[in-house]
Amino acid sequence: MVFEYILKQQGIDPATDLDIVQNIDFGLTAAAFTSNDADYTVEFEPHATKLEQEGSGHVVASLGVDSGYVPYTAYSVKKSYLENHKDIIQSFTNALQKGMDYVNTHSSEEIAKVIAPQFDDTDVNTIATIVERYKSQDTWKDDLIFKQESFELLEEILIDAGELDAKLPYGDLVTTEFAAKAAK
Repeated sequence: MVFEYILKQQGIDPATDLDIVQNIDFGLTAAAFTSNDADYTVEFEPHATKLEQEGSGHVVASLGVDSGYVPYTAYSVKKSYLENHKDIIQSFTNALQKGMDYVNTHSSEEIAKVIAPQFDDTDVNTIATIVERYKSQDTWKDDLIFKQESFELLEEILIDAGELDAKLPYGDLVTTEFAAKAAK
């Protein structure tokens, strides 16, 4: 959806100006690309960097940079849980903010060493390369506050893709109370 949104922002109609193959299992898109079945592929890491390292492709753009700040990760709870477990939610949010603080104050190499156990199939140097790319693109923000402009961009993308019929009230769906406290 984000890819098609970016194309449309650039005056390219995904339905008529090019062929987008969307029936390939997500884990197999890099293999389809390297078998010369496509000129471009949309890849998440570590696949994008591995294609570069193999000499099979080049990262030419970042959906995250070109789309604007789209919040890919958000956490949801029922209203009753929110009201009855504020301490748990605050502790969880504080832990996430601590992680954000870490990635914003440490080198790519330091971060790579810490997170390497989560990526068994990727060597630490590749992870450091990926982290450096994320840092240079300002992927990680300073705080976890889900800003209204990002919420509205996400809604616009979902409406454009036909996944959402109408905009919803930011204030009814998002609370920044816990993220604001964690950021202090």
